[in-house]
Amino acid sequence: MTQLSTLYQRAEQLNIPVLHYPLPLTGSLSCMDRAGNCAIGLDLPHRRSRNELRVRLAHELGHCVTGSFYNRWSPCDVRRLHENRADKYAVHALISPEELDEAVAEGHTEPWDLADYFGVDEAFLKKAVCLYTYGNLAAELYF
Repeated sequence: MTQLSTLYQRAEQLNIPVLHYPLPLTGSLSCMDRAGNCAIGLDLPHRRSRNELRVRLAHELGHCVTGSFYNRWSPCDVRRLHENRADKYAVHALISPEELDEAVAEGHTEPWDLADYFGVDEAFLKKAVCLYTYGNLAAELYF
């Protein structure tokens, strides 16, 4: 399981500043400037759990690493496409297929139990299961 500190180190290696700022409506965000430099904003650590920060930071790193940014004013930009790319990066960063298989073999078979085991929320865990089982993130189709 990837630790929060490892994600911060990855951001530092990629020269992506992670700024802590009150973000009550979104919890996190990432942006890229015209030169291709990224920055990540995370809600203040004392307002969020470590597990939530891990998932949010992995997701925002996914936007930066994959270049998956959307323009909310562009009618031709597909927001879900960019969010799915960031989610897939986050899944791969936090839960490997081997780790998931091992956890299931150890008897962690319920989504809530697996989520607790991996330190993620249940919705994120369901996306991971769908990605590794069906090749997509459409948890609403399978759960």
